[in-house]
Amino acid sequence: MTISIAPTLTRRTSSLPTLVSQQQADLSAKPLLNGEILLKTRPHSAWGGAVTAQMYLPLDRSIAWRQLTDYPRWVHYFPALTRSEILHRNNSNLGDRSSLDGCKRLYQVASKAFLFLTAQVDIYLKVIEIAHQQIQFRLESGSFHDFAADLTLQDYGDGTLLTYSVQATPTIPVPSMLIQQAIQMDLPDNMRTMRQVLCRSH
Repeated sequence: MTISIAPTLTRRTSSLPTLVSQQQADLSAKPLLNGEILLKTRPHSAWGGAVTAQMYLPLDRSIAWRQLTDYPRWVHYFPALTRSEILHRNNSNLGDRSSLDGCKRLYQVASKAFLFLTAQVDIYLKVIEIAHQQIQFRLESGSFHDFAADLTLQDYGDGTLLTYSVQATPTIPVPSMLIQQAIQMDLPDNMRTMRQVLCRSH
């Protein structure tokens, strides 16, 4: 699941994990440059999960940034995502919160088939941008007990290294182990789709 911008922000260190440290960069370079998606899952709560994924984009970081911050386009990056909409600052669902900090809000809806059921979830997210470096998505309300995601961009070879870290606990009680298995199956394909769309649009 996504899986929302302040005009001036001091860069902050994220509490979400990174998959490849600077010391591991040389070991990871070849698979990344060959198109592999590096994935690491971990438990987050009894009913949640956490994952960090990395992939190489053969694009300049400024080009990737421009496309990734076009949030309605996220429905093309993640097939389960059926709606991704930037909310106006005076949206009644947010009350006065949207006018306090100058940040934009994002509303997303996703439909996911799980076992014999199809569940639909929706989420209101606050988005914080650190220009050309990081997008932070933070839960305001929705079908999650908790949700946080960071998307980070770094120069890497002739292109860009994209790191996507997310941790979430849905309100639907599904064992953490099953959530992690679903992530391992779905997220690499979603990341490849994102790369194809980003590169095709360039």
